[in-house]
Amino acid sequence: MANIAIFASGTGTNARKIIEYFKENANIHVALVVSNKATAAVLDIADEYQIPKMVAGRYSFYETKELLEALREKEIAFIVLAGFLWLIPDYLVQAYEKRIVNIHPALLPKYGGKGMYGMNVHRAVKDSGDELSGITIHYVNERYDEGDIVFQASCPVGPEDEPADIARKVQQLEHRHFAPVVEKLILELEEKPSSK
Repeated sequence: MANIAIFASGTGTNARKIIEYFKENANIHVALVVSNKATAAVLDIADEYQIPKMVAGRYSFYETKELLEALREKEIAFIVLAGFLWLIPDYLVQAYEKRIVNIHPALLPKYGGKGMYGMNVHRAVKDSGDELSGITIHYVNERYDEGDIVFQASCPVGPEDEPADIARKVQQLEHRHFAPVVEKLILELEEKPSSK
């Protein structure tokens, strides 16, 4: 059984899809939801599914190892960033190397980096005149949106599409692909012989 933690900053639509996807799964269990906002709706979703939750303040997140200790206590094997807006600190990246994934609402390396999230991304795609957008699932390293890409899916962008239309198309891709890709990555990790 692999325990996973979901980190989210907002409404938690992707978090909900992931929780529902793994609800009856014998191999993968969502064991913790972490947010950097005490008012984030994703915490209500955690309550709804009776999943332990944690709010990480900026000081504890960046200046202490409290979060890492909590993850180890819950025997978390894998971390999923589902709309989590803070840069992951080095100590966490190193402790969970190739065990943290993020989903980005565009086709990286385009439209990535600090400040590129949510509607900021979709407006940039619209302004560029690109005919495609989509999602990128990637491993997390010490820089925003620069970790190795593990999966991409695209959707067409028409001249009539406004940023909100692009957002809807991209969210459909997120909901369809994120949880199955996470499952595949975790199962592949479980199959690898331990190097310890």
